[in-house]
Amino acid sequence: MGDNILVVGSSRDDWATIQAALAVYNVILAKDGRQALEYVANLSNLVLIIIDATSETLDALLLLHTLEQDPRCAVMLISQTGEGESVLHTPLTRACVSDQVQQVLQKDRCKQLNKQSSLFNAIFWQAPIGITISHGIGPLDGTINEVFSVNPRFEEITGRTRAELKAIGWASITHPDDLEADLVQFKRLQAGEIQSYSMEKRYIKSDGSWVWVSMVVASLQIQSNHSYSHICLVQDISQRKQAEQQLAESERSKSVLLSHLPGLAYRTKFDPDWTVLYVSDGCKNLTGYEPASLVGNRDISFNELIVPFYRQAIREEWERVLPLHQTFTYEYEIIKADGQRVWVWETGQGYYTQRGEVQELEGIILDISIRKKIEQELTFHNEHDLLTGLYNRRHLENILHEDIQLHACLKRAVVAVNLSALHTASMTYGYQYTQEIIKKVSTALLVLSNEQCLLCKTHEYRFSFYVKNYREKQDLIDFCKRISSLLETFLIIEGINWGIGIVEIGRDATKDVEQLLRNLLVASEQALQQLHGQSSYCFFDTEMEERLYREEEITAELSRIAAGEGSGSLFLNYQPIFELASNKIVGFEALARLQISSLGLIPPLQFIPITEKTKLIIPLGDSIILQALRFLNTLHGKGYHNIVMSINISAIQLLKHDFTANLLRMIKAMQVDPRCICLEITESVFASNYQDINRVLGQLQSMGIQIAIDDFGTGYSSLARERELNINCLKIDKFFIDKLMTLTDEEAITGDIISLAHKLGHCVVAEGIEHERQLQYLRKFGCDKIQGYLISRPVDEKVALSLLEAQAHIPSKD
Repeated sequence: MGDNILVVGSSRDDWATIQAALAVYNVILAKDGRQALEYVANLSNLVLIIIDATSETLDALLLLHTLEQDPRCAVMLISQTGEGESVLHTPLTRACVSDQVQQVLQKDRCKQLNKQSSLFNAIFWQAPIGITISHGIGPLDGTINEVFSVNPRFEEITGRTRAELKAIGWASITHPDDLEADLVQFKRLQAGEIQSYSMEKRYIKSDGSWVWVSMVVASLQIQSNHSYSHICLVQDISQRKQAEQQLAESERSKSVLLSHLPGLAYRTKFDPDWTVLYVSDGCKNLTGYEPASLVGNRDISFNELIVPFYRQAIREEWERVLPLHQTFTYEYEIIKADGQRVWVWETGQGYYTQRGEVQELEGIILDISIRKKIEQELTFHNEHDLLTGLYNRRHLENILHEDIQLHACLKRAVVAVNLSALHTASMTYGYQYTQEIIKKVSTALLVLSNEQCLLCKTHEYRFSFYVKNYREKQDLIDFCKRISSLLETFLIIEGINWGIGIVEIGRDATKDVEQLLRNLLVASEQALQQLHGQSSYCFFDTEMEERLYREEEITAELSRIAAGEGSGSLFLNYQPIFELASNKIVGFEALARLQISSLGLIPPLQFIPITEKTKLIIPLGDSIILQALRFLNTLHGKGYHNIVMSINISAIQLLKHDFTANLLRMIKAMQVDPRCICLEITESVFASNYQDINRVLGQLQSMGIQIAIDDFGTGYSSLARERELNINCLKIDKFFIDKLMTLTDEEAITGDIISLAHKLGHCVVAEGIEHERQLQYLRKFGCDKIQGYLISRPVDEKVALSLLEAQAHIPSKD
């Protein structure tokens, strides 16, 4: 089973880079903190966790603190800033990831060994490692005649007895593929070029099998007649066992192990000065003082090293755990010899007399300055926007939660500045342009920020002020005018509009912060839609709340209808399409209607945009098509074989990858002629994805289906491209038809549109015919078909059938 490395919150690209760099490991991706903790609980051989601190959807700080409660392995962070070998900087490269991870993993192995013990005997007793010590003989020099020590764990790992190892030497049991690298490093050790080395290698057992070990070899500085001495530490990594074994070693070998400790080990009295009885050599690197300076408080006491702020709390924690015979653990700052403050982590325990009295304290102290710096950076990133340095939405939410609970009577409001128009500018001028605008806005708005008016950047294109202790509503209006005055100095030049939304937080305001901020967004979007210069701010009020509630209720009912549930109904009415040449009804346009018991009949202009925004247009659109085809099938069954059914289709439906195939299945299921189907699309759909939509229309035409452009003439400039479009018919927008009531025949351009469409080979349908004058104009200029209240309002299936049976005629000209 290989070693596992867990990557949390990273993008797929960064994960791929990490996988490539660490091919010898099993690299596993966790999408969020919850999944990461599940992996930590279940994975064996977990050697490293890499947390992406740049992820906006991951609370890296919370995850880091959770992992620290039960540390199992090394932790690294992906960050844009920060120092230290435990930080991977973006963008990631394979070489950087490989080098830094190997360094961290190697140090982590030594650190994990040393962190679990406070005394030398405890370290040896707990460490699941094999140890050999040899003096004055090389691996290829024959039988070892001088001092040679092997612990039982080493014999167990290698499958060799001490006598066998002494007779053949370690080179003969090292796997041939690993021997050369091992010998190169060992010779450097003999020559004094290096003090230690580590590697992963294989030992060959007597039965021919082999075992993988993680090995550390270090020289022993011993005054003796031996030419050289060294210690070898091996750990079985084939099964990653966490065995415990007490090892008997000399004080010299213990010193070698402690030299690898990234901190110090100590033994002190339990007195006011923490009088040091013993301290390891790591004291110099950690504190700047020689070990002898602290022993017996010769030059300085350990208590003097501790920053005064922590001294009393540390003593109280020791006094709490000692009577319970528990382990002491604490994080605090010390002052080094050069005056520098360093964060340390201490763990220790008391040693007691037979009567239970505290005799001494023993433990280890490690430098955690890098980790603390990372935590501080994570804390900043967690609550601040990196571009502007302002507090972010998370910080604002936390403050609102606190104030709602503690300061319900305080007069408060949230004011949002909506710059969502920048999104379009970003696509036109580029990302860097919008970032510069955001920085300018941030700098300008900061002038208004104070203790009673906190400025936060709550979204990519939104800023929010949290205003407290204002006197009356007019104060908020004046404040919004000041905001606009600051922004218009440079945003108007850039052609960028903004909207300011205000939500007052009264005693009876919702305690749901998410709902409050949603109301704020609605108000700012409403303000953005208002004409700039007349009113660029908008208060969230009861009417807006009711409208929002109504939209939510419509959305919920549409969702239930799409799922085949709910008490509401989505049904169709049919408006006749009248052919002027034959004076007959030749088709119907299927028009969707929504009935909700609590709201009544909902106009299409209200619920159709909701279906498109929520993507419910996909399942509901299928239901509409099926109803229309079912009625078309009924018409054909009654002998009306030439009646054409027009169905409105949105761009969202058209661009769905299986739309054409799904439509064909419904046509076959309903057993209708595709030539009797006309799909109506608005010309605005060609404003984007022109090529894709035109391609789909071509496929539909090849099936015999007719294509009509609805509301022609008021949206996208289809006149420039009409010859290229795969369409059959133009439906002239009601705007041009209404103009016929006020313009003379010479002034109106509706006839020109009809003429142009005919030249391009398209049929023309005029919508919204309500007056005889309009009808006569359209007859005069050769319009093919019409629909409108003059002929008939939209009707249900029963009335539509009766209209066909009667075939009502429009009177001809005198």
